[in-house]
Amino acid sequence: MAEGTKEGGNGSGDQSSSDEAALSARLGSLDHRLSEIRDSRKIRTDQPGAGSEDGAARSSAMARGFQLSSELIAGVVVGALIGWGFDRLLSTSPFGLIVFLLLGFTAGVLNVIRSAGVAPDRTGR
Repeated sequence: MAEGTKEGGNGSGDQSSSDEAALSARLGSLDHRLSEIRDSRKIRTDQPGAGSEDGAARSSAMARGFQLSSELIAGVVVGALIGWGFDRLLSTSPFGLIVFLLLGFTAGVLNVIRSAGVAPDRTGR
């Protein structure tokens, strides 16, 4: 009887080793497919793989965003100040502020578009 039990144990041991081999093969296949997908994503997005370079790209993009937003805000603030100054000098209470605020907003948007490189710079005629 001890021999019969031993044979049954060997049979299940062979089955578990074949299951482990199958799982290992599936795991290797999955790892290979995941690495291919990661490589294709790196190529498609053109982002550097190193963490320090990625951080530098993010900080550069953030600096560019702050630059563009400050140009827009500066245009609006300067327009508002000029309009307020005209209102104080000419006693045309809200009209100068409104007109120059809109002009400042327009100038700020044009500066942002020029700085972003969307429109060509036409200052050097």
